[in-house]
Amino acid sequence: MKRITALLCLLVSLSANAASFDYGLKPVEVAENTWFIEGRTEDFSVENGGNIVNTAFIATGDGVLVLDTGVSRRYGEALLEAIQSVTDEPIRMVINTHQHPDHFLGNQAFQDVPIVSLAETQQQIRNHGDSFAENMYRLVGDWMRGTEVVVPTETLEPGVQQMGSHRLEWIRMSGHSGADLVLFDHSTGVLFPFDMVFYQRALTTPHTPGLQQWRDEIAQLRQYPFKLMLPGHGPMVSDQRALDQMDTYLVWLDKTLRDAAEQGLSMTEVMQLPIPSEFDSIALREVEFQRSVVHLFPAYEEAAFGR
Repeated sequence: MKRITALLCLLVSLSANAASFDYGLKPVEVAENTWFIEGRTEDFSVENGGNIVNTAFIATGDGVLVLDTGVSRRYGEALLEAIQSVTDEPIRMVINTHQHPDHFLGNQAFQDVPIVSLAETQQQIRNHGDSFAENMYRLVGDWMRGTEVVVPTETLEPGVQQMGSHRLEWIRMSGHSGADLVLFDHSTGVLFPFDMVFYQRALTTPHTPGLQQWRDEIAQLRQYPFKLMLPGHGPMVSDQRALDQMDTYLVWLDKTLRDAAEQGLSMTEVMQLPIPSEFDSIALREVEFQRSVVHLFPAYEEAAFGR
């Protein structure tokens, strides 16, 4: 009876939190005029409202630069309130770093300012945004109410940009989604790799052009003299550990899929392969490995059979 009562209390608590639709965003100043909002290392659910993504913003002295807008209109509105709670600077620009829905579906809250992305990302959102949004409605329910796709309005070209007191370097990569934007702030030493880097949360692979390409770009990220790294998912770090974890996991995933294809294993058999204990600290490692098998294994089979 005690267990049943405790379970009922938990369900009531979760329902109450979901019913309030309060993301509870709490920006943390991690460098001068730079704030970080850390999402959960979970999968999308009604309980978390899809708050699994990291967002950030910089008060540059010439307006606020918003780095991704979250998973829903409600998240975008909560992010706007969070920004206004710590700075009086007006919002000057919003960046969508790539095509995945937890990074751009909050755009509605920022429609009165330029929303900027790579040209490829703009086209990807135009092509796939509605289907992404429909899927999010299924996953997180009423948290998404009123959310509509807002396509980025302007195109960003990689390179160095001075914005207020911040010297910003925009870098084009593609390992995660086919068109990935990375930001290095030379003024503070903060590197924003966004979803090029997952830390303590298993990486996702539905749109990667290839694991080796992703690894090559992780190696490029090592060349930046960052003091702090804010990944797209997971906690911030001040050293190379997130890049080390990413590279080690990508090497293992690539080898596992290649060896399985060469051995003629079925997709179901691959999904049942053990995950090394060195990845025990990574959240969602089992489910994301299974998803990666679905996403990637057919190409490994084709490569093996074509030899």
